[in-house]
Amino acid sequence: QVQLVESGGGLVQAGGSLRLSCAASGTIFSTNAVAWYRQSPGNDRQLVASITRDGRMYYSDSVKGRFTISRDNAGNTLYLQMSGLKPDDTGVYYCNLKSSLGKDYWGKGTLLTVSS
Repeated sequence: QVQLVESGGGLVQAGGSLRLSCAASGTIFSTNAVAWYRQSPGNDRQLVASITRDGRMYYSDSVKGRFTISRDNAGNTLYLQMSGLKPDDTGVYYCNLKSSLGKDYWGKGTLLTVSS
């Protein structure tokens, strides 16, 4: 069974940096596309960044140039390095894994709060 566990969230001041991690188990991690989503209060869950199994990356316009997504296939871990944080980055960050059959798996999320 696929399990995703996020960590690294917390409270940070605007302009600060933080790194989120997502530990995956129950799957051959290297064969999956993975992504980070964010859900802010009152809003739908939105894609922040993604990385395919062959390393192609996508970033939403709101984080481009500030966030970096990366994956460690040997360690079954997905990362999101965030810098230049803004209050609008506040939300629950979810790790997503899409299986080769197109099924989506989600972690329980980690909360990031950026204070102004």
